[in-house]
Amino acid sequence: MDIKLLKNFLQIARLGNMTKASQMLYISQSALSKQMKELEEEFGCNLFIRQKEGMVLTEEGYILRKRAEDIVSLFEKTKQDFEDLEKITGGDIHVGAAETCHMDIFARELLTFRKDYPNLRCHIISGMTEQVTQMLDRGLLDIAIISGQPNIDKYNHIRYPAEDQWGAVVAMNHPLASAERLTINELKDYNLMMSTQGLSEEILRWCGQYADLLNVSDTVNLAYNGSVFVKENVAVLLSYKGLANTSEENNLRWIPLYPKLTTPLYVIWRKYQVFTPIVDLFFKQLLASFENANTKNY
Repeated sequence: MDIKLLKNFLQIARLGNMTKASQMLYISQSALSKQMKELEEEFGCNLFIRQKEGMVLTEEGYILRKRAEDIVSLFEKTKQDFEDLEKITGGDIHVGAAETCHMDIFARELLTFRKDYPNLRCHIISGMTEQVTQMLDRGLLDIAIISGQPNIDKYNHIRYPAEDQWGAVVAMNHPLASAERLTINELKDYNLMMSTQGLSEEILRWCGQYADLLNVSDTVNLAYNGSVFVKENVAVLLSYKGLANTSEENNLRWIPLYPKLTTPLYVIWRKYQVFTPIVDLFFKQLLASFENANTKNY
């Protein structure tokens, strides 16, 4: 299967229009149409529903789009890695990061490294821990910063020198807004919103045998979006400290849970991972710095 063919398919899928795609790709519409027919013949199914308004992906087309995005991304990363093998002064590192307020630690490490190697380009992909580990598994990332214990059978890891603390984000006019800390008993009478990851792990561990008391009515994968619902008093958001904007002008407040609940962070990478020379240099600096910090902190 030709990578260029997949790229052309993705362009049509994004634009939903053969004419616009051909103009963007600098290829005739007839040639592009022929390519798509060949692709459909290769897979033995229709990839598009052709309408007056444009082109819509079929169910099979959506499946191919997801796979094609991964294939093209992996191809481009592999191509870049081979180019970087001959360069020690520059290159690319792809980092997956779960939501945390402690990315400043990583940022400072990058800043320090760039004093000697200013041409290292860093690509940060944010998402929930499950999302970034899936990308790591597919070879789309070099390393990932995750929340919670890593799968030691799949990944090498080092503890990140910080933890996230759990709390509740409430509107300033909410009945709980004056509390200094919140227990299960105080939260049980209100609708709660949280990430599906937290629901299945940390919060259930914190609740123990009283998990059934909590009314988790909504889930969200980004704290910012969740905070919008909090402002409207739809729910109380259970979230790490520092993720939602709880400034005075935003009329929100973050209140810690009691007993205190924290989640450790880890840097993980695939076992037998081979890095490009520039990434390897940066990674060694990162490991040395984190090992030193962890010795002091834990």
